Amino acid sequence: MAIISSKPSPNPDGDRNGNQVDDQTAQNSAPIPEQSLEKAAAKKSTRRNSKKATPSPEIQQALDLLQAEATPEEKLADQLAKDNSEAAAQVGADINIRPKNLQDYIGQKDLKELLHIAIAAAKSRSSALDHLLLYGPPGLGKTSLALIIAQEMGVQCKITSAPALERPRDVAGLLVSLQQGDILFIDEIHRLPNVTEEILYPAMEDYRLDITIGKGQGARIRSVQLNKFTLIGATTRIGALSSPLRDRFGFVQHFRFYEQDELTQIVSRSAKILSTPIDDDGAVAIAARSRGTPRIANRLLKRVRDYAEVKAKGEQITGAIAESALELFNVDPKGLDWIDRKLLTVLIENFNGGPAGLDTLAAATGEDAHTIEEVYEPYLLQIGYINRTPRGRVATAAAWKHLGYPVQTAIAGLL
Repeated sequence: MAIISSKPSPNPDGDRNGNQVDDQTAQNSAPIPEQSLEKAAAKKSTRRNSKKATPSPEIQQALDLLQAEATPEEKLADQLAKDNSEAAAQVGADINIRPKNLQDYIGQKDLKELLHIAIAAAKSRSSALDHLLLYGPPGLGKTSLALIIAQEMGVQCKITSAPALERPRDVAGLLVSLQQGDILFIDEIHRLPNVTEEILYPAMEDYRLDITIGKGQGARIRSVQLNKFTLIGATTRIGALSSPLRDRFGFVQHFRFYEQDELTQIVSRSAKILSTPIDDDGAVAIAARSRGTPRIANRLLKRVRDYAEVKAKGEQITGAIAESALELFNVDPKGLDWIDRKLLTVLIENFNGGPAGLDTLAAATGEDAHTIEEVYEPYLLQIGYINRTPRGRVATAAAWKHLGYPVQTAIAGLL
């Protein structure tokens, strides 16, 4: 018996299309692999975190202004440094005579003991070392000590000089790039511009970088939190530092001149690194003429090494070879070079030992007055060969004796 339905019969083509849609729906509704679900969740989480970490447009604009695009000269310098970095590292790896740790660092015993305690305490607390200010004459190892502190703390050390930080964005870029516990070493810190120095105040105290957005009445200040870091400043003129900057350093330490036995150890160690055979007498001869400065000791060692390789056919540097080489380079047993002796000779012969004014000495010797005062006089004053008086410079009796003048003449010249 036939059954008649009141519903219209469906279209055969429609049934065919409907089946295709159902098949596609079934395919789309198939189970999604777990890996795909994890990837999708990771993308959403990354997108969400990136939105949260993105700074506000105003702060980002201020940071972009602080970190302006490098000039063509700076780009060229960076490219040259990048091209030559591998060759320079290969050449300098074997001849770097800087000490790598406090144990290898010779001299400055009191400072080493203080730093040993401070580093051990900072490492036990897992915190950054307090800011450190090192001052003293040039060539005594301030930069080397900063690198050693970074090595002992296990952090990076970024080295710059105050004249290079002319604009606020220069120091801001360095501060933002520092990681937790890193060290920023600024040489000649007394030459910092006032604007750059004021940026360091909140950075040193609160580890905060203050950015001014806008101008005039609409200007606002936004703060960027920095990682805790250590600022190490080095200067030869601590009196030129402003009090607010100087007082923000937790340690203020003075570098003294080295004793002859310490310089002898430094010369022996450097000669070993440079693969230069030298005996004790040769090391003593070089150390005695080094003016208490390791940089001068290493420089004289390299010149004596050249002399030994050429004139002594590569023999071991003895006391006699060192003295002959240094005599050739016009360095006498007291470390005086020919300009030092010229100043003393002119003062004694032309002015009967003095007093003579600085400008008068400069005119008589043909040297610049500032060069005489800043380069030559400090060591002559240190070893007691000249005196500064209100009337001018005076050669002491020790200077007369050293240059071979009779003692009676020396005394008469000083009276």
